[in-house]
Parts: sequence; C-alpha cells; structure tokens
Amino acid sequence: MTDADHAHESETMTKAEGLVRITIAYVVALFLGGASLYALDGSPLADAFYADIIATLVIFMFSRFYANSSFYDAYWTVIPPFLALYWFAVSDIAIDPTRGLMVIGLILYWATRLTLNWAYYWEGMHHEDWRYSMLREKAPKVAVFTDLFGVHLFPTLQVFAGMLPVYAVYCLGEAPLNWLDWVAFIVTFAAITLQMLSDFQLHDFVAQRGEGQHLDTGLWAWSRHPNYLGELGLWFGLFLFGLAAYPQGWYWHSIGIIAMTLMFVFASIPMMEKRSLERRPEYQQVIDRVSMLIPWPPKPRV
Repeated sequence: MTDADHAHESETMTKAEGLVRITIAYVVALFLGGASLYALDGSPLADAFYADIIATLVIFMFSRFYANSSFYDAYWTVIPPFLALYWFAVSDIAIDPTRGLMVIGLILYWATRLTLNWAYYWEGMHHEDWRYSMLREKAPKVAVFTDLFGVHLFPTLQVFAGMLPVYAVYCLGEAPLNWLDWVAFIVTFAAITLQMLSDFQLHDFVAQRGEGQHLDTGLWAWSRHPNYLGELGLWFGLFLFGLAAYPQGWYWHSIGIIAMTLMFVFASIPMMEKRSLERRPEYQQVIDRVSMLIPWPPKPRV
C-alpha cells in the first residue's frame, strides 16, 4: 500500500478501529522498549532513557505508516507511570514507602485521567492535531524530520526531563519523609484536579458553544489556560518531591519544570492564541481581560 492508501484507510476507519490500532502500537512500543531493558547494562537512568527512545521510534513508525502523527498524542501520559514503576522496581535503596506511594499514586491519577480524556474526546483516525501539520508545512521538504524530532522525540525528551525528580525519589532519595513531601503532595494533587476541572468546563462549553462565544467563565474567567497551569503544576509538584528526597540534586531536578514552563509560555500558548485570533478576532477581548496563566481577577468587560 502507498502512503496515499494508508491515509485513505485512516480517513474511512471508525473511531473504535482507530483506537484498536493505537492500542496495538502502544503494546508493541512498550514491549520493545521494555525488552530492551534486558539487553542494556547501564544505570537505571540511562537504560530507561534508551528504552524510552526505542518506544518513541516505534510510535513514530506507526505514525508514518498511518500518515497520522496523533498516534503520539497519548505518549505524553502513557509513559510516565511505566518509568516510575521501573525505577521503583530496580531501586536498591531504602526509600520512604509513604513518599514512594504518594508519587506513583499521583502519577497514576494524572496519567489515567488524561489518557481516558484523550481517548473519549479523540475524533478518530481522520483527525490529526493541527499543530503537527502546521509544523510540517513550515518546511515541507524535511517534513519527515520535523515529524521525527519536533513531534515525537522532542516531547519525549521533555517528559523524560520532567521525570528526573521521580528517578531521584526511587533511586537516590534516602532522605526521610519531611514537610516538603506534604507540600509536594498538596501542590500535585491540586494541580491535577485543577486540570481535570478545567477540561470538564472546556468540554461542556464546546458542546453548547454559540456563534462568537468564548470561554471566559468558571476557572477560565481567571486564567486563559487553567488546564496548562494544572499541567505545569504537576511537573512542579514532582520537582518538589525530588527536592524533598534528594535535595542536593536540585539543579538537575529543575531541568524538566523549566523546559515545560518555557514550552507552554513561549510556544504552546502563543501558538494556540494566534490560531484563536485568526479564527475569531474578537478573542482579543478575552486576552485583554483575562490573565494568561496565573489566576487573577478578570478586568471588567468594556
């Protein structure tokens, strides 16, 4: 079959059939990534990194085969629990059991909720995230490399960096449970819940949105992107857990949350808002009144 044939097959495939294909892709990716751990003989951090890259390349191949890079969409939330469980399993230090359970429990809460949210609202194989095609269109002659590095490998590296504090918790963190762990728990739980409530409000709005309406009620009245704030809060909470367990590693714990913040503030949010303004110029009124990220009382309507 040619690429055009695969693209046509994706367009005519039902959502259920598409989810089966994606599930198969992730089973294969996780199996090959996990199997590579037996062949590798390095540190738990290095072995997990290489396995993560191998699994990403498997998803990339499925994305190219079906001409749809949204195969990668769920990777952001599927992989972190497996990384945490792997580091927990191979740990040879006496970690605090309460801290260990808090971290894996919160990651599972976040990952399960977001993955199910994606699966429920995903439109099917005919749909691909508009940002992927936009990136490829900027340099069509090297679209395959944009797809590999920009859509697949770069986010994988970001998430892996965000998981560095979790590696510290399970493989390096011998500090006893302390007050910072409880701050980390509260911050992380609140952030995940904020993201969940934001998504619920967003989906309710989209389901009954009228012509020219913008979401600026509820949590969205105080922040234009409360769901992104919740996502950043998760990674900041994991950073705090790493700080509590292994404070001397603070300088590399922080790589993930810094990278995430820069991505959302200087790439994801501007890209999203530029598209909103192109489609609905009156969205500028929301930008003028509502805080971009940090919740703040909105300015009065003009």
